Amino acid sequence: MSIRVVVADDQELVRSGFSMILDAQPDIEVVAEAGDGSEAVAAVRRHTPDVTLLDIRMPGMDGIAACREISADGACRTVMLTTFDSDEYVYDALHAGASGFLLKDVRRDDLVHAVRVVARGDSLLAPSVARRLVEQYTRPAARSRRPDPRLDALTGRERETLLLLARGLSNAEIAAGAGRQRPHGQNACRPCARQAGSAGPDPGGDLRVRNGPG
Repeated sequence: MSIRVVVADDQELVRSGFSMILDAQPDIEVVAEAGDGSEAVAAVRRHTPDVTLLDIRMPGMDGIAACREISADGACRTVMLTTFDSDEYVYDALHAGASGFLLKDVRRDDLVHAVRVVARGDSLLAPSVARRLVEQYTRPAARSRRPDPRLDALTGRERETLLLLARGLSNAEIAAGAGRQRPHGQNACRPCARQAGSAGPDPGGDLRVRNGPG
């Protein structure tokens, strides 16, 4: 069965380019395109896709607001796209319910890979974003600075879970390592998402650090 995708971007050339790349895959079908957030929400409700690609900055309803509505509906999973490598955008997108965050200069193969990863229930961040997340916890200099209050609110167990997610472990692997069943591993990730907006707020999402298709 094909992965059904909606592509939303206010720039027609960008939107068409992403659609052409995805439609060329045997297991992916672009079912609709949208030029702003409102159109994206309407397209998702009409076509019930598996994944929606959302540009963050669009006229009218932006991608963050659209992502929030789509996530509230529980209709599908979303991947946010932007030309701006901003931590604030990352936090806002993940807190709104996004399952992935990519820069628009993403390679063709990585875009396809991201759609497949998100469609199967995992989550994915652009490598540059994921590296900064890990560095906040692993560099002594970073630990000596005041962390973002959303991250500082995590408990020790939640911080450990977040680090394992950022290093590429799935919910199942984390749960197995702790001697728990998968649902408990998933539950351990939810507070991270709610408080930090950094570990994938969608239930069961895995924050994977990728440097390319895997």
